[in-house]
Amino acid sequence: MSPGDNLKLLKQKTEARLREIAGRTSGVLGLAVLDLTSGEQFGINETNLFPQASAIKIPILMEVCKQAGERKFSLTDLRRIDKSDKTPGSGILCELGDGTVQMNLHDLCVLMIVLSDNTATNMLIDLVGMAGVNKTLDSLGLKQTRLQRRMMDTAASLRGDDNLSTPAEAVRIMELLWRGEFVSRAVCDEILAILKKPKPGGIISGLPAGITVASKPGGLPGVTTEWAVVLLKDRPYVAAIMENYGVKKDASGAITEISKILHDYFQRLSLATPFGSYLIPSNPDPV
Repeated sequence: MSPGDNLKLLKQKTEARLREIAGRTSGVLGLAVLDLTSGEQFGINETNLFPQASAIKIPILMEVCKQAGERKFSLTDLRRIDKSDKTPGSGILCELGDGTVQMNLHDLCVLMIVLSDNTATNMLIDLVGMAGVNKTLDSLGLKQTRLQRRMMDTAASLRGDDNLSTPAEAVRIMELLWRGEFVSRAVCDEILAILKKPKPGGIISGLPAGITVASKPGGLPGVTTEWAVVLLKDRPYVAAIMENYGVKKDASGAITEISKILHDYFQRLSLATPFGSYLIPSNPDPV
């Protein structure tokens, strides 16, 4: 028997726990998880398409930073928020005065990610263009992730023009950012710095305090999504969890429960020898 045999059994037990949680949710849940150290993965319905709600704001942020790097504009450029820009829903800009506020593009990006501001998001979509976002996704080989409507465009959503991705493609996007393989290391670091800013989310709520997470959650009636890089010391990992046809808020609880299980699993790997003992003599049972 090799050292890896018991590790395979631990992974199987972990996957069984994840599947049990997915089976308990009222809707359809998909997830993809990537161990950034070993390349091993977990997947449940990972290639299924799900509406993305505000998680689609990550590809928008990527396109803004890409075009800024191409000198099409600068992230320090100012934009005035007029009445015609305002979009209801999440955020704060729609509550401010007509034409009384201006801010730079970087700040609009921060509002889009941290407060999920729909006004900021639509202004940035208009800046870079939906076609630009989707062309970049195509260039990365991501054929299922699509920006097809502005925020709060219910007519487009009813037509089927929704913003979509799969857990597998969301994980690939986050992996590219973590590895510095989107445009450049500097551009990826700029994107990750914004994604690391504190915000609530199911994955974050399932983790102990002090772990840095680069993430974006999203939610619509019946839909819950979250994309995240969890920067666990010595064992970082990526997780994308999505549910549609959901009822009430059971997906949020499921994401938190899944996050706890993933942290438990990856923390064990971060501390273990090849034969599964932990290298912390003062605490023989660290997890």
